[in-house]
Amino acid sequence: MRTRQGLLEIFSTFLQFKADAFGGWVIEPKLRRSMQACISQLPQEESELFWAMYWHQIWQTSANALAADHLTAYLQEVCYWTARKLALKLAGNHSIADFFQTAIARIDKVFKNFNPQFNSSLKSYAELVLSGAIKNHVEKQQEVGICTDWALLHRTSHKRLVEALQFSGESPDTIARYVLAWNCFKELYVPSANTTHRLEKPSPDIWQAIAQVYNAEQLSQLSSTQICSPENLEKWLLACAKAVRRFLYPTKVSIHTPTPGQETGELLDYLPSNLQESLLAEAIAQEETEIRETQSIQINQVLATAVTQLDTEAQTLLHLYYQQRLTQQQIAQHLGVKQYTVSRQLNRLRKTLLLELAQWSQQALHISLTSSVLESMSNAIEEWLNAYYLSSTVAATESP
Repeated sequence: MRTRQGLLEIFSTFLQFKADAFGGWVIEPKLRRSMQACISQLPQEESELFWAMYWHQIWQTSANALAADHLTAYLQEVCYWTARKLALKLAGNHSIADFFQTAIARIDKVFKNFNPQFNSSLKSYAELVLSGAIKNHVEKQQEVGICTDWALLHRTSHKRLVEALQFSGESPDTIARYVLAWNCFKELYVPSANTTHRLEKPSPDIWQAIAQVYNAEQLSQLSSTQICSPENLEKWLLACAKAVRRFLYPTKVSIHTPTPGQETGELLDYLPSNLQESLLAEAIAQEETEIRETQSIQINQVLATAVTQLDTEAQTLLHLYYQQRLTQQQIAQHLGVKQYTVSRQLNRLRKTLLLELAQWSQQALHISLTSSVLESMSNAIEEWLNAYYLSSTVAATESP
């Protein structure tokens, strides 16, 4: 596997698989822009360890999604080599790509529990945590494979059962019925020590007892009076076991699988040729829209807070100019000052708001403050002031 070079690549690229082997590095443009902005502000910091700690501190402070993405990119090699080592070591039909995805899915545990005071290497800590996570995942899968349905239901937790049923797409009412049936089953059918994994189906007498308890408790727990037979309860519990198996050990279907009911043709043949491109374009467009909306809300909050923190005279001036739509000359007559004084004060207030927005943009969006960027911000502030005070006028006229 080619080792990544330079901070930009280390913190903004992701590993791509080809079959079950390393297939190259794919750059994420948003992360690259983010790292470029940060490096330009701190060009003297060339250590990847510094930037790992930098992004981890940001994530730990605010659970910042951008910081999490940078850290995930940083730990790509750790995920790969941990997955490769365990795929070669552990028995079973486990691929490197499968273990890699298992590690990525649990990488938030690394961010959450890492403490720089006790461990200076995020990569070493990640290898330890992810190795344990993969082994635990394999153990759960092996447990699913050797347990009978009834043993699996006994060993399943309430949380796992609910997650499995939700994953299967069951309705809340159905989940409530299944969980109550499962609770009655666990209460009345207790396995012996030597049947932990090979627990047999309950006897007819036990099924009858389970049904009696279920029918007695459903009125208080489900507000239902519909009598449920032992046969229905057995069917429900088998559905629970199936859902848990599917949740813990999902079935893989190849796109080269023959089309059901036909001798020729594959599932791949029915996928549009441009599906990947269209889905990617749609995802990118949606992400960009969400980012713009989020940033718009944040900018509005920054400027609104800045306005409320101005002194009374400044707020009065903005109110007269943007809400009451008075000219500078009219404001000067109203306040008993010169027109050029009003002009200077308005410019000073706009610069105050520009400074607030520029500082926030540097810290939150990692934007480099060039002259064109500042000019764009200044125009945006003028538009915002007009819209902000216009909405205040509308709200005042509509209120009783």
